[in-house]
Amino acid sequence: MANTIDPAGLNRSMGFIKWIIGAIVAFAVLSALNPFVVVSAGERGVVMRFGAVQDRVLDEGLHFRVPIMERIVMMDVRVQKEQTEAAAASKDLQDTHSTTAVNYHLVPDKANWVFQNLGTSYKERVVDPTVQESVKAITAKYTAVELITQREKIREEIREMLKTRLAEYHISVDDFSIVNFGFSQQFSQAIEAKQTAEQLALKAQRDLERIKIEAEQKIANAKAEAEALRLQKEAVTSELIRLRQIEAQIKAIEKWDGRLPQITTDALPFIDVQRALGK
Repeated sequence: MANTIDPAGLNRSMGFIKWIIGAIVAFAVLSALNPFVVVSAGERGVVMRFGAVQDRVLDEGLHFRVPIMERIVMMDVRVQKEQTEAAAASKDLQDTHSTTAVNYHLVPDKANWVFQNLGTSYKERVVDPTVQESVKAITAKYTAVELITQREKIREEIREMLKTRLAEYHISVDDFSIVNFGFSQQFSQAIEAKQTAEQLALKAQRDLERIKIEAEQKIANAKAEAEALRLQKEAVTSELIRLRQIEAQIKAIEKWDGRLPQITTDALPFIDVQRALGK
């Protein structure tokens, strides 16, 4: 018996195979064209259509792009830190060298403007030069000593100037700090010598005040003693002297055993007993 082929079944099988092949080809083409793009956290997608920057900025998440026509460039909008070295001169022409740190980020919805006008190297093109210019401008307003004593005020002025200037480029300043303020070796030695002299002068002043207080205390003590002697002197009268003499004689009588001394000298005191007893 001869085998027969079912034309309908064969057509179905061929159609299924063609469908699988079409799906594979479509998937391959879709993967090659890559019409989907994912914008990660802390980034924004700049849409470029045939090389031209578009007004649309992609937020975080999954987005569709037109294959071949559109390309997406990722821009970091998280807070970044940049440390810059800046040399400047103070108001009294003292050379200064400062190390500064600035925290900044791109304004998210202006990422396309930054890319179009500054590119991805905006730090080297704008941030670093602006920091150096601001440090020089503010430093020139103060003397070297004021730069040391008014550091917080100077930091705030530089920060405000940076905020104003970088805002023109859609870059937001979060914070600014002066890591270090350095001067020439000669000036640093002069400052150290001045501080030493001030400390010695302060110590000498304190010693002088201590000596003065001690002298005043001695004078006060001497006056008090003199006043006490004066009062005692005023209190001594003839009656008091006579009373003290009688008291002394009475004490001598109380100690006398009733016998007269065998040898008398001029040094032996004579006691008038009857007068002492009031007889």
